Amino acid sequence: MPTTLTLKNIPDEVYERLKVAAEMHRRSLNSEAIVCLETVLTPNKIAPSERLARARQLRAELGKTKFRAREIDTLKRQGRP
Repeated sequence: MPTTLTLKNIPDEVYERLKVAAEMHRRSLNSEAIVCLETVLTPNKIAPSERLARARQLRAELGKTKFRAREIDTLKRQGRP
């Protein structure tokens, strides 16, 4: 069951940034605060910028290898019934 948390003495700058982010993402302040906490405290979630960097790195590494159409079809079918 979710727990209620009350935050006190939030610096004005932090509050304003949270408020702007909430408006930008069309969320309530509460929902935006939860998303921010989850992003920082949940290690198994990857930030979009990190995911993009990993995808670019993988693409660069794969760009060095030449695949033939037949090889690609074989790889796509692997593991399928």
